[in-house]
Amino acid sequence: MARILMIGAGGVATVAAHKIAQNADVFDEFIIASRRKEKCDAIVEAIHKKGLTMDIKTAQVDADDVEQLKALFNEYKPELVLNLALPYQDLTIMDACLACGVNYMDTANYEPKDEAHFEYSWQWAYKQRFEDAGLCAILGCGFDPGVSGIYTAYAAKHHFDEMTQLDIVDCNAGNHHKAFATNFNPEINIREITQKGLYYENGEWKETEPLSVHKPLTYPNIGPRESYLMHHEELESLVKNYPSIKLARFWMTFGQQYLTYLDVIQNIGMSRIDEIEYEAPLVNGEGTARVKIVPLQFLKAVLPNPQDLGENYDGETSIGCRIKGIKDGKERTYYVYNNCSHQAAYEETGMQGVSYTTGVPAMIGAMMFFKGLWRKPGVWNVEEFDPDPFMEQLNKQGLPWHEVFDGDLEL
Repeated sequence: MARILMIGAGGVATVAAHKIAQNADVFDEFIIASRRKEKCDAIVEAIHKKGLTMDIKTAQVDADDVEQLKALFNEYKPELVLNLALPYQDLTIMDACLACGVNYMDTANYEPKDEAHFEYSWQWAYKQRFEDAGLCAILGCGFDPGVSGIYTAYAAKHHFDEMTQLDIVDCNAGNHHKAFATNFNPEINIREITQKGLYYENGEWKETEPLSVHKPLTYPNIGPRESYLMHHEELESLVKNYPSIKLARFWMTFGQQYLTYLDVIQNIGMSRIDEIEYEAPLVNGEGTARVKIVPLQFLKAVLPNPQDLGENYDGETSIGCRIKGIKDGKERTYYVYNNCSHQAAYEETGMQGVSYTTGVPAMIGAMMFFKGLWRKPGVWNVEEFDPDPFMEQLNKQGLPWHEVFDGDLEL
């Protein structure tokens, strides 16, 4: 039985759930679990309103609690856990999977709550334990990371004898008509963007000040957009798995209004992730009490919910890989990308394009696992599997890709 248990009930999880229900010929049993069961129930209701009749169970779980996770896994006995919760919870979920003999997949690598820092070392350290247990763990199966790695693997397999330069380019040219909002969890999004930039050159990692390196890049059907060099986790695994790469960078677009708000948020201390104390009035109005809060978590509570952005979101995203290398002794360039319409994503799943571009690949990765195409003991990044069947499904599941050979990469 292809029994999948998904943890999470945000925008990405909503998209993944819709796509799992659309592919009921692959997924026999489906359970959705989250801290708030009512959010899982709302996803099921939305799926059934679309005319999809898959029977979906829901459950409550605190993904920070290994014992709660173990109890859940032992009750439902899933073959695969699809982790679409927060990156803070990757390790607790992996621990529970090992304890219960369950395979694992996620879309973003682990980061500790008390430090705005992410890298694969924590999860790669589980490799031997998953091998010894005969279990498979697949890391980073969203779009970037995820499809960006699969694009790279596909390029290496079909178009290059040797890749020397990789630039992952991510443009959101949509407009949600809000003064300031993030396209996924605000806490994770702001932590990521305010970190120092990091890129790989000639065997060394080089740091830049946050968003200090930028240039205009031209995106298909969109035009030129200012693009900012950032640290992104898939670079870490890609240069490891393709050692011929001498230069690897990640670029993302931001509008000036977004950057202005972000600058203010940082300057007034609202991006802090440490606890502060303040005087809060008691509920009965009789006096005050010293209360501890994390400013960024408080900010998350007052910002627009990314799940609510879809209805009025127009425009599209464009995400791809621009690669230089050698084929048959000649230098060549290759650009592979997808453009995704926010409105088309909303009409299909009720979520905007950023959630869609992550949720669809998560479902396809699970499909690859259940079809036996991506399945071996250990801990793996997506580029370590055959990209061809995944690329085929991208075209079928709503994220068609396009290629440009020997064009100007602008980088």
